Amino acid sequence: MSHLAQDRPSTLAPSMRLRLSAMMFLEFFVWGAWFVTLGTYLAAELGASGSQISLAALTQSLGAIIAPLVVGLIADRYFPAQKVLGVLHLLAAVLIFLAGRAGTFGPFFGAALGYMILFMPTLALVNSISFNQLRDPEKQFPAIRVFGTIGWIVAGLIIGWLGWEQGGRLELTFVMAAVGSALLGVLAFFLPDTPPRGKGQRGSLGQLFGLDALGLLKSRSYLVFFISSVLICIPLAFYYNFTNLYLNESGVQAAAALQSLGQVSEALFLLAMPFLLSRFGFKKTLLIGMLAWGLRYVLFGFGDTGSLFWMIIVGLVLHGVCYDFFFVAGQIYTDKFAPPQVRSAAQGLISMATYGVGLLIGSLISGPVVDAFVTEEGGHSWTAIWLIPAGLAVLVAVFFAVLFREQASVRPEQPVRV
Repeated sequence: MSHLAQDRPSTLAPSMRLRLSAMMFLEFFVWGAWFVTLGTYLAAELGASGSQISLAALTQSLGAIIAPLVVGLIADRYFPAQKVLGVLHLLAAVLIFLAGRAGTFGPFFGAALGYMILFMPTLALVNSISFNQLRDPEKQFPAIRVFGTIGWIVAGLIIGWLGWEQGGRLELTFVMAAVGSALLGVLAFFLPDTPPRGKGQRGSLGQLFGLDALGLLKSRSYLVFFISSVLICIPLAFYYNFTNLYLNESGVQAAAALQSLGQVSEALFLLAMPFLLSRFGFKKTLLIGMLAWGLRYVLFGFGDTGSLFWMIIVGLVLHGVCYDFFFVAGQIYTDKFAPPQVRSAAQGLISMATYGVGLLIGSLISGPVVDAFVTEEGGHSWTAIWLIPAGLAVLVAVFFAVLFREQASVRPEQPVRV
């Protein structure tokens, strides 16, 4: 057993489990509170085009690209991760509130960009805080992470229950997000201490900014995983940016609430993740997740609100496979693969690959694609739109299947350098 496993508690105390679960709940409640309905809000309230909607969604990619620097520089070297998490969320609460008060796209974009620069690093921080307390993350983490999914579900149900989509009151989603962010900002200071592992260490400029995690890419195994993570997020951007608009244009009532079916599925698969990883291994699990994205888009493309409505429902329910089998499994793989001194930076690195570079490219592509299929009635030809990301997802899956060779980890005592 490695020295790293020995310094983690063998069991998780109930109070610790409660705090970590509440942290995950609020982290994803805040995100789901406004991001799911973003496209509908911008189109209906601010008259935004598809390209502008993608530009607004692109702010999360810019934030994710900056995230490794924030996490690697601050959380890995100078300040405890939970305190960094608290400060970021308190500041973010102000900006997301201001975003909802903007009356035109320009001010909205500025506030959203500032918010995402603060928010996206917190995705890596909550993972680092959780993993720091777990002796066996592969088995224990899904039971903590599932509360993030529940938080996202609750946000969608509140929006549907209060009728904010049909009532034209989606600006209230930003108020809800601001309140949740402020609560998490306060809670963070009561989370377990996660001290910087690299505190007091001297190193190169690259190490100072957390770029030592890039040394993981020297392994072919992790390099292929990293490239695949970037590429699969290109088609993924279509889902995040336009699914809610697609459902509303198709005449689906309470679309945000219906989308929460995906998170219910996500929660169920999260609880099954320890079994699935032991049964399939990382390669098969990740590959199934990629192929599920392609299938989902085909179902969206040919489904409708009539006799084929079941295809839309199945496409939404597939979210558990799409998200858990790739993103959650990828986070666990990263924690297992990275040596302890760069573990937080490694989580920031994979967040940059997925929510950053991949979604940035995907947002730049998806907006013009959606604009290219505007109909004369002002809607969109969704079948043609969805088949494009479906094809992209299948191509990425083939690339991953051919080139990835599963490697358990690097030796904990072996540092990685760039």
